[in-house]
Amino acid sequence: MKGIQIIIGDCLESLRGMQEKSVQCCVTSPPYFGLRDYGVDGQIGLEETPEAFIGKLVDVFREVRRVLADDGTLWVNLGDSYGKGKQLIGIPWKAAFSLQSDGWILRQDIIWHKPNPMPESVRDRCTKAHEYIFLLSKSQRYFYDVDAVKEPAKTAPATRNKAAEGYQADYPNGDRFSSGERTWGADRMKNRRSVWTVATKPFKGAHFATFPPDLIEPCILAGSRQGDTVLDPFNGAGTTGVISLKYGRKYIGCELNPEYADITMERIKNVTQNQDRLILFDG
Repeated sequence: MKGIQIIIGDCLESLRGMQEKSVQCCVTSPPYFGLRDYGVDGQIGLEETPEAFIGKLVDVFREVRRVLADDGTLWVNLGDSYGKGKQLIGIPWKAAFSLQSDGWILRQDIIWHKPNPMPESVRDRCTKAHEYIFLLSKSQRYFYDVDAVKEPAKTAPATRNKAAEGYQADYPNGDRFSSGERTWGADRMKNRRSVWTVATKPFKGAHFATFPPDLIEPCILAGSRQGDTVLDPFNGAGTTGVISLKYGRKYIGCELNPEYADITMERIKNVTQNQDRLILFDG
């Protein structure tokens, strides 16, 4: 397969038609529970209960696991919702634990810190300025390009006692100790931390909620190599596809709403200026 594929239709049925172990990395953000009606029959997010919503997600990601390579990874952005009686439902962690119970390895929770959060007219709690990204894997050993997502070491590390702190490096080429002092590698880069500060960005299109490109770029760079296939079963406005193509990956997006598939195609055309690489599959 070359270029981009947008499969129009129910994502679960679309995934069932895909080849086993044909995808290296999945980066996605499912519709949030009870938040928006996208005006399409069969959409996920408007279930009667949180449990029914999470059950649908488990079904979808079970198929994602089937099409994922053995060393592949899944990166899922999930926001929370409030229920009756001002109760925070806890959707992200309930979903993460349900995926774990279904066979996924829950490898890490990443905090998406929003420096420009949506204003809230609340007086009995803080304004919410974060969401979660969960890193899950199919196997205990999986592909993760640590060097592709390292961060600059802006300040000199403090002197520490290696023995007293029981220090153990996560990666052989990561932070290391020398003569009792902590030093960075020669490139003065450090392992990426689990809090990502990324501003939300408006998108002039029909889709209400889009990934900030800077948020998913590390997921794609860490989770795949050039030439690999990246999947988003909730394609939306196609930001995952745009960033995948930018870094030499192939892309498959599943989209229930044909209008959003058109938006994706237009965005990709504007980026590539090469329509021959764009392939639309109507499933």
